[in-house]
Amino acid sequence: MLKKKDAAVAASASPAPAATAAQPQALEFLPTDLGSARLRDLRQLLPLTGSLRAVNQAAVKAKVAGEVREVLVREGEPVKAGQVLVNMDASDYQARLEQAKGALLAARGQLEIAVKARDNNKALLDKGFISKNAYDNAASQYDIARANVDSAKGALDVAQKALSDTVVKAPISGLVSSRSVQPGEKVSPDNKLLDVVDLRLMEMEAAVPTAEIMNVSLGQEVQVRMEGMRQPIAGKVARINPAAQAGSRSIMVYVQIDNPQNLLRVGMFGQAQLTLSRKTGVLTVPQSAVQADGAGSFVYAVENDKIVRKPVKPGVRGDDGEGAAVEITEGLVDGARIVRTNLGNLRPGTIVRMARADQPGADARQ
Repeated sequence: MLKKKDAAVAASASPAPAATAAQPQALEFLPTDLGSARLRDLRQLLPLTGSLRAVNQAAVKAKVAGEVREVLVREGEPVKAGQVLVNMDASDYQARLEQAKGALLAARGQLEIAVKARDNNKALLDKGFISKNAYDNAASQYDIARANVDSAKGALDVAQKALSDTVVKAPISGLVSSRSVQPGEKVSPDNKLLDVVDLRLMEMEAAVPTAEIMNVSLGQEVQVRMEGMRQPIAGKVARINPAAQAGSRSIMVYVQIDNPQNLLRVGMFGQAQLTLSRKTGVLTVPQSAVQADGAGSFVYAVENDKIVRKPVKPGVRGDDGEGAAVEITEGLVDGARIVRTNLGNLRPGTIVRMARADQPGADARQ
């Protein structure tokens, strides 16, 4: 009996297992998963694509027929306006010039004779030694001689111009982009010899849908990203084509870009963002942070290390300098921590824990 009593007392004295309370499960986030609502400048953008070309470029062509003697430049070489690029065989044109000079001398000699004859006949007419008809004939010979001198001067100018055209000079400063002729080749007038491009001022030709063209105006800011370049380049709308393109019904817009260091090249492909409008100092969040359901738009915020669902009223969409963003007009304050990535439905009240970016498996979320 005592043993049973002692056993009962011992049993009553031993503590019963405590019921384990259910602990809420924490959700791990990487630092890149969270962001903040901030006051930023928001731009509404229109994406554009196109290739570059030089605003100033020239095709250097032969002005006279002849044989090419020298080509003094090659592709990629810089040239100055007025610099000699090509020399052609000038022997034929030099001979024509000498011939024109001789013809002018002969015409001037004939004019001197005609002047003396006219003056002599004028004196004889005044004294009554010859008839008026004889004087008129001498005056006509003078007029013909003077016309022959004027014609010979014109022929000399043409010959001089043809001779000077055998020396081909650069019409603009720039770089030689192509060379189409070699020494020894015979060319005719208007044969292309070289191409020269001035890379200091470039433009991108881009198509804008007709539905958006009313929002485009001259001088609008454009950010251009080129292949192989990390930083965007600033440009502006310089021209707008007055006619729509057949088929696509789009309007061509020309974006002008300064290129003082010649980093850009003709034919490079670029993607641009045309700023249609700008709002300064508005509260923005990443576009991926805003979700919507039947109740409206909302974001997941982090308050006191817990997930909170915050109803918001979105405004305009655009770019805030860090990517696609949305203006928030109601529901958040400046500096509010939000989940910047759409991770699906999150449970409000879930504890938030930050994972180190270098921690193995840090991207595995519970």
